Amino acid sequence: MDYQTTVSAKETLKNERKEKEIKVYDQKPTPAFVGASWTALGFGMLSFCIGLWNANMMLNEKGYYFTILLFGLFSVISVQKSVRDKLEGVPVTSIYYSISWFTTITSIVLLIVGLWNAELLLSEKGFYGVSFLLSLFSAIAVQKNTRDIKFIEDNEVKEG
Repeated sequence: MDYQTTVSAKETLKNERKEKEIKVYDQKPTPAFVGASWTALGFGMLSFCIGLWNANMMLNEKGYYFTILLFGLFSVISVQKSVRDKLEGVPVTSIYYSISWFTTITSIVLLIVGLWNAELLLSEKGFYGVSFLLSLFSAIAVQKNTRDIKFIEDNEVKEG
């Protein structure tokens, strides 16, 4: 009896894995969502950079915040790519996956520490925080849309 239960449980697990493997991404993101993602990315980055340009701070401080923006954008794109690769069965090393998450969290922490110690108005600190997070989120959406569109176009070429 125990043997039958174990075999049944293993077969059920195999069937569940097969169902997960069959999952297909067959819908392109809508042009409206793609446009909104790119617009949000542009707006977030542009507003952050305009804020830096007009800020009354030393050039090295401006460079610090600009570098954090670029570092954060690269990090979240790397996380999104790693997550998507794992989902599609593309091998991703655990060290790369971990480093991607570590750098994403580090970029956010560095921005928080920088803003916490900056001699800025609270409204300015909030502006930089919100435009930074908008940029990070929209970078993930843009990367996802780009990946979805490429995946579907490649499948259409193979089928057609």
